[in-house]
Amino acid sequence: MLLEGIETLLMLEREKTMSRVGSQLYISQSAVSKRIALLEKKLGKKLIVPDGRHVRLTPAAKELIANVAPTFHELQGQIYEQHDLQDQTVIRLDCSETLVAGYLSDMMGQYFQIDSAIRISTHHTPRIVERVQSGQATLGFCAGDLPRQHGLKALRLCEEPFVLVSQQPLSQLPQYLLTNDLTNPANRYQLDILSQLGIEPLMEMDSYTATAQLALAGVAPALVPLSIVKTLKIEAKYCFRFAELQPLFRPVHLCCRPNIYRNERVKRLITAIAGAVPTEA
Repeated sequence: MLLEGIETLLMLEREKTMSRVGSQLYISQSAVSKRIALLEKKLGKKLIVPDGRHVRLTPAAKELIANVAPTFHELQGQIYEQHDLQDQTVIRLDCSETLVAGYLSDMMGQYFQIDSAIRISTHHTPRIVERVQSGQATLGFCAGDLPRQHGLKALRLCEEPFVLVSQQPLSQLPQYLLTNDLTNPANRYQLDILSQLGIEPLMEMDSYTATAQLALAGVAPALVPLSIVKTLKIEAKYCFRFAELQPLFRPVHLCCRPNIYRNERVKRLITAIAGAVPTEA
């Protein structure tokens, strides 16, 4: 029961509401409340307080999460590693959305003829790493920087360049750009490089596809990875490259728990995905 309470509290930190946590855990909202109440009773601490339609974590809850979250995820991962991934055991592949669109769609159509027990879901890179660490995902296909000390087997597949997409011709670097969410830890490195170039983010979107479409509509130039340019079939006349932007690229990684990497089915899938990503994207 204690582990259930910890799991529920960690998910509540991310989802913010009892109903969302219930949906993620496939339990009722009242069951979520009961788990938290039992954890509070066990620890003798108040962990959450109402905050409108959401709940807010108390300082005691935040301290608890900071202390136990890494160990809890590692414990979940250790348990997951005990599974034997037989031919029909589901392999869960967590991916950045842009990588699914840019590299996986054609490859997976063929690969499913060999191994159909694969389930793909999309998340941002920090969430992918967390899910791989805990065993909720077998394999992660990530874009951007990985968190430090993630403890996973990580394969760096390529350094994907960025392209400036603009409806209007660009003869020099613009002062403002549309970007993806730079508060995302996986993307934060981009902000330092843009600042050095004197470029300010005008809007930060949650989707490179949306960013590119706004640029093509004439809102402002956008910073878009090459895979999205190819996926959306953006014409060359709307794409611009500058030497100053060469240090700005997006690392693409595959990651899994070290013991899972030894599994032959996982190795075959890793080889197939790596083969779909050009070394020089």
